[in-house]
Amino acid sequence: SAFRGREITAEPGRYYLIVGMSCPWAHRTLVTRVLKGLTDAVRVITVYPSTDEGRWLFEADQSGLPDDFPWADCRSLPEFYGRCHPDYTGRGTVPVLWDSQTQTIVNNESADIIELLNSGFGELASGPDLYPDGLRSQIDTLNEKIYATVNNGVYRCGFAQTQSAYEQAVGELFATLDELDGMLAS
Repeated sequence: SAFRGREITAEPGRYYLIVGMSCPWAHRTLVTRVLKGLTDAVRVITVYPSTDEGRWLFEADQSGLPDDFPWADCRSLPEFYGRCHPDYTGRGTVPVLWDSQTQTIVNNESADIIELLNSGFGELASGPDLYPDGLRSQIDTLNEKIYATVNNGVYRCGFAQTQSAYEQAVGELFATLDELDGMLAS
């Protein structure tokens, strides 16, 4: 998460959320976008994982990219990062909040993007405040658990190198999912 910008200008269609559908961190931002009523204001670009190359790729035919996307010839997310920020040498990760006006990556940390979607789009957003003052401590505690056992837990399951590591990760993942299911039921 090298890009941690917190300043946005609430304008419809200016920002894009670049996501991979198999990424649990990207899912958090997509859910927030819908809950805040920002589906028209913040558009989505989907990238796809390449197991052969170990990176996120844009569609080969590029027809799914919006007309105002300046780098329709980008093949991969790392290439996109490099065009936005030529000095950047890190990995190309999702999710990304991209500003089409300045052609820069605003933020690539899902927790930050969620906060920006929740409070940074002013009148463009609708829906409930997802981070009310009176619940922030509880939300932060729950987010820490979800991050470790669900979001990161999915990766720990998928990339476990031993059966015992897998069993621990999958046990924590499903225990947290059961706990969340119980919370949401009431």
